[in-house]
Formats: sequence, structure tokens, C-alpha cells
Amino acid sequence: MRMLFGLICVLLFFITGHLCYLILSPTGPVSVEALVGTSVTLEVSHSGASQPVVTWFMGSLPVASWTVGISSTSDYAANYTNVLTAEQNGSLTFRNVSLGYNGTYTVEMIKIGKGRVSAKFYLFVYDIIKNVSVHTDPDEAIEGERAFTLYSSTIPGEAKEVRWFFNGIQLENGPHYFINGKNLTINKPSRNDTGRYTAVLTNPFSTETRHRNITVLYGPDRPVLKVSPTKAVFVSGESVFLSCEGDGVPPPSATWLFSGLSIPTSSAGTVNLTDVKTSQSGIYTCTLKNTRTGAELERNITINIYESPSGEPLCSVHAVSGNIELQFLCVWPGGAPKAQVSFPSLSTNGTGEGNFSVTIRDSQSLNGQKIICNAEHPLIHTQCSVIPCAPLDFQPVIFTNMSQDENTTVVIHCYSEATPEAITHWFKDGHRLENGPKYQISTNTVELFINDFNASSADLNTYTCTAINPLGNRNMDAKLLGPQISGSGVFLSNYHTEVTLKWEVPPTSVITGFDILLKGPALFSPRPLNVASEFRTIQMMPATSRTTNISGLDPKSTYYFRILPKAGRTVGQQSEQHRIGPGTGLSGAAIAGIAAGIPCCIFVLLFLLGVIYCSKRDGNPRYPVSKAVEKVVVSPTSLANPHKMLRGLKPPPEYRLQQFEQSGPLPSVHSRMRMATTV
Repeated sequence: MRMLFGLICVLLFFITGHLCYLILSPTGPVSVEALVGTSVTLEVSHSGASQPVVTWFMGSLPVASWTVGISSTSDYAANYTNVLTAEQNGSLTFRNVSLGYNGTYTVEMIKIGKGRVSAKFYLFVYDIIKNVSVHTDPDEAIEGERAFTLYSSTIPGEAKEVRWFFNGIQLENGPHYFINGKNLTINKPSRNDTGRYTAVLTNPFSTETRHRNITVLYGPDRPVLKVSPTKAVFVSGESVFLSCEGDGVPPPSATWLFSGLSIPTSSAGTVNLTDVKTSQSGIYTCTLKNTRTGAELERNITINIYESPSGEPLCSVHAVSGNIELQFLCVWPGGAPKAQVSFPSLSTNGTGEGNFSVTIRDSQSLNGQKIICNAEHPLIHTQCSVIPCAPLDFQPVIFTNMSQDENTTVVIHCYSEATPEAITHWFKDGHRLENGPKYQISTNTVELFINDFNASSADLNTYTCTAINPLGNRNMDAKLLGPQISGSGVFLSNYHTEVTLKWEVPPTSVITGFDILLKGPALFSPRPLNVASEFRTIQMMPATSRTTNISGLDPKSTYYFRILPKAGRTVGQQSEQHRIGPGTGLSGAAIAGIAAGIPCCIFVLLFLLGVIYCSKRDGNPRYPVSKAVEKVVVSPTSLANPHKMLRGLKPPPEYRLQQFEQSGPLPSVHSRMRMATTV
């Protein structure tokens, strides 16, 4: 071809007188493959001009330049001097070629007047493929991620072709797999992509194979929660076992939360709750986590722990709206959930959680009726009841107190059994009493405090207390009396050295204390010679006392005792006199009675004799008018106070009290006392 082209040029030169243009052409393949360390030549030929200037470029960098046909030294780039050889036909030879000379080369020939021509060559330098490895990007294949790439590498050696296989089957480009040179990209990997991947690397001088096992991480899948024992409701004190499972690679770890706080969880994802409380009732959250990928899934489960309310339901009724309406209340506190309480007979559609009330205005018809409250809880059903009733009859109770400055306070207590509790109003002589300096009413209204009480003034009056609730009212009067003693007695010990005095007072008598009076020898005296003729105070007892013991008596001596009641500075009437002493002879009072009766008897006998004598003298029979003989039983008190013997006995005042201040029955008097009878 080149000879033919040359002949054509010579022919044209002789015909036209002009030479052809310069022609350059490769004489071998323009894509040259070479093994590292060998020599390779990029061969060219030219025609149309002699001794053209040849320049070879690697990319845009000139690496060698010379004139064809001239044996002068060629010009080489600095790092190509020992590698390149300029051939006389314009070809370029590489000696001991290395990977660094891999690239695109351009040869350019210039002849003045003949033009500029060029040609391109591609030099591929290969090494023997060794040390093949397969890498991944990212490090882990995670299910659902956008892409996962495997790529191969060699040290040394460069593959011209890379083929990929999955579990022995060659992969092709498609929607799921994309092969680009030495890279294999898996789009949206799944757990099904777990397996063995093989890379086969080939170049013109060698072939190498490398395998890589890939595990696609996935999960956790949706947690599966289990509760043991299997039931909807647990009772406080029971045990509950929770488990949480889910599929995944690697197996996911489980943690449990309650109320946002972590609770102890075993490595298997279980929780054991023992002796559960109602506070542990609620939502439990299990979190499954893939520790390699960081993926998490949660699932909730609700645990219901019930507890019965404490105790029994309580029913009550209260007065409201100015003591004219009844409010029925049913309370059953505690428990989980709260109990439902209601009054079916009072309200058909009303109910409350642990606390429910119904207010009734027209309540008179409910007096004495049993009102039932139904209390319902998931664990127990029960009920309570209340019976509303109007105030019942009652009796006032009197208390007294004296301060250090001897100011006396009297307390009248009026309490009437009523449901609901009654409110008490206080009156004196028909006038309602209010709180003030003189009168104080307790917060529950059942007590009236009379301050600075004077037992000898108008404070001794009739006080009225009225107990009221919406169902009715009751009135009671308390007539206050001065300090009095209604009865007394004395009890002598077996050895006659100690006595016990007992006494009673009227229930409405105002008393702040008692003085115990003695007349007789001094106590604890061996053989007293002097006997006191007047009563003297030997003890001072508080208002609550109803008995006292007196010791140190001489069994052979005679003693007289009296009790003197007091109300502040006011002294009441003393009790009767009690004598203790030897039983021989008559008492002084008896002797005085007999002495006073002897002259009377003599006078009566003389009078009768005179009448008989006169009747006989007149001759007319006369019959004396018979007189009833009075037998007078004289008590020691009567003998001591002979001026009271002829007085009529006054009946005791009427006392209407519920509680009497009594210390028990009076003992009998063991000492023998003589009673004088006067006819």
C-alpha cells in the first residue's frame, strides 16, 4: 500500500512538478498490551517526505523528539531517558516497561512544506494479578439501606475484566445488581442477599479468584410480647412475668421501660415482677435494638393491677343548707381502680368513684329508715347503711372548774343521740345565749361554758338546751343548784383505825370542792388527853371526789365527821354528822333527848291524875279524849338540831338528768349507834 501510494506521488510529481504531502500510519495495533518488565514498541511508518521531525507525547507531555533518518541523538524527557528508544522509522520502543507508562500516546510528524500528521496509541501495562481482596462500602450490609457495594483490589496486578458471582451464579446488571468494573453494588439489600460473593479478575497475562461471605444485618422485627400468667387483671401482691422477643441479625437486645424509667431486664429480654403494687399498673414498653445497626423497635403492653379499697365502705348523713337538708355520703377510699358507690333508693342514676353524696330536702319521711349504699369494685361487691333519726331524749350533765384565782367555770353538757348530729341552741329564761365574756358555746355546740360563776347569784337559774337536726328537735332544762350533799355514809375498818367517807350530790349541784371536817381527838395521837370540841378541816377534796379515807384513829376514842360542799367562794350546807367511837352508853344527843323528855312525861301523868280525880268528884263519868302517842325516831342530826324536829320534811327537788354523778351505793355504818325514842 505504502509503495503504491509512493508511486502515485512520484507520478504526480513528474506530471505536476509537485511532491505529495507527508503521510503517517501505524504499522501495528494502536491498543497495545504489555507485561510489566518487558519491552514494547509503538510502530509507525510514513511516506510523502523524507526526514520528518518526530515527536511523541504522553497525553500533552512531550517525551521524545528526533529527526527520522538522522543518527543524531534524540531528545527525551528527563524521566524517560533510560526507558525509551527512538527508532529510525519514527516508532517508539519502551524498555522494561512499568505500570507508570500506562496511558495514551500521540506521535506527531512534521515536514516543512509537507504538512503535519499524527496518530494515537494506547498502552496498557499489566502485571501478574496477585493478592486479590474484596472490600465493602459501607462495612456492614444492612437491610433496607440504599446501597451496599463490594469492590476488588489487587497488589500487584490490574484486572482487565472482573466478573461477579453470588452463591456460584454469575450476576448481571439489573435493578438489584449493578456491576461497574471491579465494583458490585446491591441496591436496597435484604436478608435474602446474605451469602457468598465471588470476584473473578482477569487480564491478558493472569486470572485470580476471591470469595467474600456477606451477612445482611436486619431487624429487629416487630417485638412479640408475652405476659404470664395470661390474664387481663392482676391483684396486688401477685407476680407478673414479662418477655419480649423479635427476629434479627444479630439477635436484638431487649430493654423494658415503665413510666419512662428503665427496669431490670435479663439478657433474654424478660422481666419478673414480684409482689406487685397498684403503682406498677400502667404501660410497659419493650425496646428491641440491633446493636450492630442501631435499629430499634418498640411495643407497648398494658398491665392492670387491681387492689380492693381499704376497710369497708362508710355511710354517713350530714345536715346542710342551714340544718334543713340531709346530705347522704358514701365513702370507700383507696383501691385501684376506685370503687363505684351509689344510693339506689335515693338516686337512680347517680354514682361516684369512691365518694358519692345525695342531698335530700324533704327528709321527714326518711326518719328511722335504713338507707343503703351499694359499693362495687372489680374485686369485691359490698354495701353499708345509715339510719337517719331525729334527736332523742337526753339529760344535761354538769361539770365545774375553778382557776387559781378562784374563778369558777360551770360547763353544761347536752348531747342528744341523733343522725346526723344535732346542733344545740342554748337559752336562759327564754333568751337565746350567744358567745360573749360570760357565756361560751363549744364549736360542736353541745357544751355551754358559764364563766365567773357565782353560786349565790342569778347564775343559779334554769338553762335550756335545744338539740335540732333536719328531722326534728328535743328540749331539756337544767336547773343549777348551789353546793349540796344529797346523802353520805361512813364505813369503819375492821381494826377501827381507819374510816371511809362516801357521799353523793344532786346532779345539777355546782361544786368545786369538799372540806372534810372532824371533831374529836387529833389523828395519829397515842392517847389523846384533850378532845377538840369544834369541827376542824382535815382534808380538802376536789369536786370529782365522792369518797375519802381517814386513818390514824384511836379505837377507844369517839370521832364526828361532816362533809362541807363548796362552789368557789360559796359554802353550801354541810352533810349530816357521822359518829365513830365505842358502842357503850348513849350518845350525847340521846341523853339530851331523854333529859328533855322526863319533865314532859311527869307533867302528862299529873294531868291525867287530875282529870281522873275531878271526874270522880263530880259524880259524872268523864272519859278522857284519847290522844295518839307519837313515836319520834330521833336521828343523830335531829338530836343535834332539836329545833328541826317539828318541821315538816320538804320533798327533794325534781332532777331530770341522764347521767348522775354517783360513786356507788353507800356502805352501811358498822358502828353501833343508839337511837332515842321520846313518847
